[in-house]
Amino acid sequence: MEQPLPFLFPSMSVSELTRYLRQLLESDEILQDVWVRGEVSNLSRPTSGHVYFTLKDQTAALRCVIWRMNAARLRFDLGNGQAVEAHGYISLYERDGQYQLYVDTLRPAGEGWLFQEFMRLKARLEAEGLFDPERKRPLPTHPRRIGLVTSPTGAALQDMLNTLRRRYPLVEVILSPAAVQGEEAPAALIAALQRLYRLPGLDAILVARGGGSLEDLWAFNDEEVVRTIAASPVPVVTGIGHETDFTLADFAADLRAPTPTAAAEMITPDIYDLRLGLTERSNRLRGSLQTQIQSERRHLDERARRLRLLSPRRWIQNDRQRLDALLERAGRALMNSISLRRTHLNGWQHRLNALNPLAVLQRGYAVVMERNGQVAHSVQQIHPGDELTIRLKDGRVEALARQIVLDSHGRRSQR
Repeated sequence: MEQPLPFLFPSMSVSELTRYLRQLLESDEILQDVWVRGEVSNLSRPTSGHVYFTLKDQTAALRCVIWRMNAARLRFDLGNGQAVEAHGYISLYERDGQYQLYVDTLRPAGEGWLFQEFMRLKARLEAEGLFDPERKRPLPTHPRRIGLVTSPTGAALQDMLNTLRRRYPLVEVILSPAAVQGEEAPAALIAALQRLYRLPGLDAILVARGGGSLEDLWAFNDEEVVRTIAASPVPVVTGIGHETDFTLADFAADLRAPTPTAAAEMITPDIYDLRLGLTERSNRLRGSLQTQIQSERRHLDERARRLRLLSPRRWIQNDRQRLDALLERAGRALMNSISLRRTHLNGWQHRLNALNPLAVLQRGYAVVMERNGQVAHSVQQIHPGDELTIRLKDGRVEALARQIVLDSHGRRSQR
């Protein structure tokens, strides 16, 4: 029996063998474009931004790497124990001699089929016009009653209620509870919406739930749920999942919010903005009223002025003023007349005084009166022995005529 000759083929270094194996792996078309399904374990996120984890099933494990740029595009939070489907290529990490999957796309397990179904249903409903922008209605500015469709036990409910109370405590919130995940969720959502549709005075409806995978949110992609939302008699706002999550219910709604809390903010005004608006309107109204009052006051003053001009009181005042002027003129005329008459009287008085015998007495003369009171104008009237009264300027003298003496004309003299 022949023995093989030793050292017939040259040996390979570990690096050469590892490089050769890496080239073999990278030359395989299947291994360069492969989807692998498994459960995440040994998840590691170093400061470099790359993601390292192990993808495993019941009997095997596969090392995986997601470079930083691809990791930044993940649409969900990756965690240990999560069932995922990873896409990428197989290569060999030469330093450790470990083959691993270099992941460029990662999705929750089953999302591939669901996503295809999502796109198919979206295209069909979009072709029917359910998502047309012309169908979108504006939200009420100041809603009075809001319907809320969500899980009664979810954290999203409390977040939304807190937001509604903080922003607009005047609004009445009517909760129509429904399951938001699982097989019973579509029917529960439809029933919750229809309960609200029958309520009078409803202004808008808020449909919301917290985040989750595509499978968790699938109830909001149900065709009947989407059609029920599109048939709503009032505007509908959706706040389903996180900002990167989109459902067909979002396209059918009148407005889509990135989160439940954001939906509560969109559907209600902010009380602080309303207060500012009220203050501004109050100031404007006060200014307008003041301007109007001032204008009316000017008009009233003008009318009052015109009324005073036309008032009988003004005529009376004018007549009273004319009467005062007439009285003043009459008074002056009377005083002038009195003064003139006084002047005339004084003239007559002077003339009378000049003719008054008593005035003559003032100059040293006397008046002789007989017993019978007759003034004796001549000695011819007096006889000796007659009783006479002599009137002087300051009194009378009773005298007795003893003799009659003629004046220089030579008449008789008696004693």
